[in-house]
Amino acid sequence: MFSEKEFLQAVADNQLIIHKVCNLYMDTRRDREDLMQEILLNAWKGVKNFKGEAKFSTWLYRVALNTAITYFKKDRKQAAVVSTQVVDPQLPADTMPHNDQLDAMNKAIFHLSKIDKAIVTLYLDEFDYQQISEIMGISVNHVAVKMNR
Repeated sequence: MFSEKEFLQAVADNQLIIHKVCNLYMDTRRDREDLMQEILLNAWKGVKNFKGEAKFSTWLYRVALNTAITYFKKDRKQAAVVSTQVVDPQLPADTMPHNDQLDAMNKAIFHLSKIDKAIVTLYLDEFDYQQISEIMGISVNHVAVKMNR
């Protein structure tokens, strides 16, 4: 079980995961900030279920992706604000390399379906098909099919 301080530290240590998901799924700063709040809220509510069977970063990735995928499906209710002192919704410019190929790849990924975005992003972050299937809750074969397409 995480204390609030331990949770905030774990999130701070893995904040690039949240930034990546927010930047991948949302195109405006406000939407990224809203999604970030929703991810943090869901992570805080769900941390009591974190059993430590996977790394915290893997668990947080799953929470972030599942939140992003379902974000617009549910009614946007006013959520309680989780303290985000340790998380800035904008990545510092020097942490995101920019070049034409990277920009083209990011634009192509942005146009994928929500599930495909998640799979490709996990793959680019060097998760293997087994890990992707566990995070996404789909079969390894389904991951392979999606990647081949």
